[in-house]
Amino acid sequence: MEEMDAVVVGAGVVGLAVARALALAGREVLVLDAAEGIGTETSSRNSEVIHAGIYYPAGSLMARCCVEGKKRLYAFCREHGVPFNNCGKLIVATNEEEAGRLDSIRQRAAANGVDDLRPLTAAEAQAMEPELRCTAALLSPSTGIIDSHAYMLALQGEAEAHGAMFVFHAPVEGGRVTEGGIEIRVGGAEPMELRCRLLVNSAGLHAPKLARSLVGMPEAHVPTAYYAKGNYFTLTGRTPFSRLIYPVPVPGGLGTHVTIDMQGRVRFGPDVEWVERLDYAVDPRRGDSFYAAIRRYWPGLPDGALAPGYSGIRPKIVPPGAPAQDFVVQGEAVHGIPGLVNLFGIESPGLTASLALADQVLKAVTPRALAA
Repeated sequence: MEEMDAVVVGAGVVGLAVARALALAGREVLVLDAAEGIGTETSSRNSEVIHAGIYYPAGSLMARCCVEGKKRLYAFCREHGVPFNNCGKLIVATNEEEAGRLDSIRQRAAANGVDDLRPLTAAEAQAMEPELRCTAALLSPSTGIIDSHAYMLALQGEAEAHGAMFVFHAPVEGGRVTEGGIEIRVGGAEPMELRCRLLVNSAGLHAPKLARSLVGMPEAHVPTAYYAKGNYFTLTGRTPFSRLIYPVPVPGGLGTHVTIDMQGRVRFGPDVEWVERLDYAVDPRRGDSFYAAIRRYWPGLPDGALAPGYSGIRPKIVPPGAPAQDFVVQGEAVHGIPGLVNLFGIESPGLTASLALADQVLKAVTPRALAA
């Protein structure tokens, strides 16, 4: 049986950040992924927004990692030449009732350490974005966008420069906890078995399934997986905005908002549906409901201007209607297994939080798992 020091399962953005952090810490790192390359699933199907950290519950791991991760992500991009645009975001109210909720949004952001939100009058907001219609707004100057694939390539490159190895087409099919470490079975064209001192389960949508497949992992500490599919539509024609536009949040989500990619393309979404299986097709008929929602703040949206764009599926660990979930970084202190760290429910803002989440993984690794 092959022996390894540290194995990271999942080469999405968080798995890559974890692999980099472990490699920089001097660990021997092997990254396994069932797909053909890095970031092929959830990490390639996101809005590429660098989130400010406004909406998450104060004190939550999600809030803390987003705010810290945002600062570190901007610094990483500058240091490594990763394309990004600190374009800012407007949170817009379209009636007086919504305008009255802007102050509570600002207070919630401040509780998370986001103290740079600036109230705007309708005239000030429309001076920034002439095609926008609103009654009031908040400016979030620290929100931005990033070339997520370039970021993932930079993480992979730095991990490899410090000795990390990557193997693709290598699904982890199960394993067991032993006295000598965690043994896993790897499938694919060249199946193998290996034992590692540290196993980081960063398998995203498949993380609960992987944890459940490890003999010795307590079932009580493995959450149920739920899938929330967000559908996005792309604007055809010219780009009307230079910033992200988010309406005042609605119950259950952030409403139909505007995101812009690094090429200047405008996308609207998400339209969320809970699904039983992984299916990324976007039904063109779902676009019908977008027009009225968008025209509340952009009345100039032309008929027929929306085309199916893409969809992403969030790895939820709470069912529809339940309180919002938090990130879960689960180590020995919870499940009792030295050398196993499970990452559950790593949805948005996982990209923004990735570098901070990697630090959380290092903190969750016990001294026994750190021993050479």
